[in-house]
Amino acid sequence: MTRRVAIFVSGGGSNMRALVDDMTGDHPARPCAVVSNKADAGGIKWAQDHGIATVVVDHRPYGEDRAAFEDALNAALVTHAPDIICLAGFMRKLTGGFTDHWAGRMINIHPSLLPKYRGLHTHARALEAGDTRHGCTVHEVTAELDDGPVLGQASLAVLPDDTADTLAARVLMLEHQLYPAVLRRFAADDRQRITLEG
Repeated sequence: MTRRVAIFVSGGGSNMRALVDDMTGDHPARPCAVVSNKADAGGIKWAQDHGIATVVVDHRPYGEDRAAFEDALNAALVTHAPDIICLAGFMRKLTGGFTDHWAGRMINIHPSLLPKYRGLHTHARALEAGDTRHGCTVHEVTAELDDGPVLGQASLAVLPDDTADTLAARVLMLEHQLYPAVLRRFAADDRQRITLEG
């Protein structure tokens, strides 16, 4: 059975594009929708240009009522019937009400070697700590920020002249390799951890 994947984005969606580009041939999944909280997200236009259904649920009218926003997300997903949700630069923290509903069916990519550097500014934090290796992690999503079982990690050496920007650019290239590899296994019910080195 081919799994249906909804991909959540808030920006240009470069990881979304990497996932979609990989979901061809014998891949066990196909994209069913690209979802965003921003109508002008570059990832939405790209998906529309490539014939993928899109969903926009603006978070702003809901203010601090995260549960109402998440109810609207779930309602919008019904017609697309996803089996899996991939968070790919979706910049809204989801509460337990949403993550519990999708437990075991939702994954995320984060630009650090978790459990190090949950949250934002991961590349600067790795440099400030003097880390010699840095990278990215794909994990199952739970209500805790950037937590949940790790499904894969990719790492690279931090160079002496790296800045947060150069490190981010190199890690992003690893993300585009790791996330599709993990999704391919995850969609086939394989939770074996993947490790890549750049």
